[in-house]
Amino acid sequence: MNREARPLTRNTHCILGLPFDEIGIEGAVNRVNTAVDSSLPCFVSTPNLNFVIATQSDSAFFNSVVDSDLSVADGMPLIWVAKLLGLPINERVAGSTLFDELSKRPRKKKIKVFFFGGQDGVADKAHCALNEMSKGMVSCGFYDPGFVSIDEMSIRFIVDEINQANPDFIVVALGAKKGQQWIQKNCELLNAPVISHLGAVINFVAGSVERAPVIWQRLGVEWVWRIKQEPALWKRYLFDGLCFFKLLLLKVFPLAIYGRALKRCSCFDVQCDIFWINGGKDTIHLSGGFRYGKLKLTKEFLSTILLESSADLIMDFSAVSYVDGAFIATLLLFQRELQKQSRALTLSNVPMRIKILMRLNNVYKRFEINS
Repeated sequence: MNREARPLTRNTHCILGLPFDEIGIEGAVNRVNTAVDSSLPCFVSTPNLNFVIATQSDSAFFNSVVDSDLSVADGMPLIWVAKLLGLPINERVAGSTLFDELSKRPRKKKIKVFFFGGQDGVADKAHCALNEMSKGMVSCGFYDPGFVSIDEMSIRFIVDEINQANPDFIVVALGAKKGQQWIQKNCELLNAPVISHLGAVINFVAGSVERAPVIWQRLGVEWVWRIKQEPALWKRYLFDGLCFFKLLLLKVFPLAIYGRALKRCSCFDVQCDIFWINGGKDTIHLSGGFRYGKLKLTKEFLSTILLESSADLIMDFSAVSYVDGAFIATLLLFQRELQKQSRALTLSNVPMRIKILMRLNNVYKRFEINS
């Protein structure tokens, strides 16, 4: 399904270097239902703490999240960080919860699901189980590519088999990195409007793994239950936990303190402005403070530039006094849209205050910055 350049209309916030949509479970359910009913492309990513850690060293994995049409916070640690930073993302939207809500809500026309991946025999079990129990979904097929390369599981025969089943929602279960990579490679060729890597979902639906009780999920200790069910996961959770502790000490706590200090100074309330000088290497001039609730015109302006400009861009920060996570998330999305057009973005004359905010938001290395 053709996924063209998208306007920057989403309300997103940067958490630990990744953009997340300001949305709860009801909003996510409505977003998927709308995509299905309108045949609108919707690549859903469900970043958790493991995503955050892995994307630090894997730019392709990072880009897969930025490329998503919907990015939801699937992990209580992310919600805790959002609360600490004062971000309006206060509800965990686990991929398995999203799927379960869609499955149990009756629909006049059920959502047709195709399972791709999973361990040997699991996709078949999930296919049968969903058709037995779901009120809002029906499985229209499944395919287990086995342990092969991305290229081998992206051959025309496999893509055609999925498309011939005419699914509304493709559930991918290949391991997070591999699943996101497969989606990136094949989303333009697949006809399903909704596609998402939901690795654990296929196991939950098949009944091969039992999900943690709701109280465990709300307390943020679902990982303990997962280790009990799948002991091999303990190494991953230990590594992610240690990395998270390091991020808290070096990024999150300093950002919370520094951000609160800046909000008390005059730079925070300076009126933001943006204008564009077209010619050669186009220059976008910014001034003032760019923060949540004040970005509507900025997003519209940047969306216009995506459509009307064809050159590489320089963004002049010399008169910028403040940026928050909402602006940074928008900037990540804007840069990715430019990259898809084979265009570059350079940030110039960036004040030290803004550099510090970018470092603490864990995105400094994502941009080309000239002093």
